[in-house]
Amino acid sequence: MSNEPNGKLTIRIVAMPADTNPSGDIFGGWVLSQMDIAGGVAAVQISKSRVVTVAVNAMTFIAPVKVGDVLCVYTKIIKIGTTSVTVAIEAWARRDRMSIREKVTEGHFTYVALDDKGKKCAVDR
Repeated sequence: MSNEPNGKLTIRIVAMPADTNPSGDIFGGWVLSQMDIAGGVAAVQISKSRVVTVAVNAMTFIAPVKVGDVLCVYTKIIKIGTTSVTVAIEAWARRDRMSIREKVTEGHFTYVALDDKGKKCAVDR
């Protein structure tokens, strides 16, 4: 596994106690949500339109996120279709007051571009 993130830093957020499960780890759903937000930002930048998530094509949890970690989410466009954008997303945790960086999750998300009426539209290339 690479020690460097793949893609562009899209969002950064601190994991807080309210986002934990009973074991004290951050909920996987919270991490997935942050990845979806970052992927949506990347897809909007490419499509120049509103987008919605249509698929989480693959997602792997590699390591837990702990309270106080800074979750950094990186995005890279891997496919542009007629109406869709697929984004490779990596989440990395900055731990121990930012001195340690560890990849915690990776996945591929697909977004569809929508027009002002909520109908599929062509991705603006």
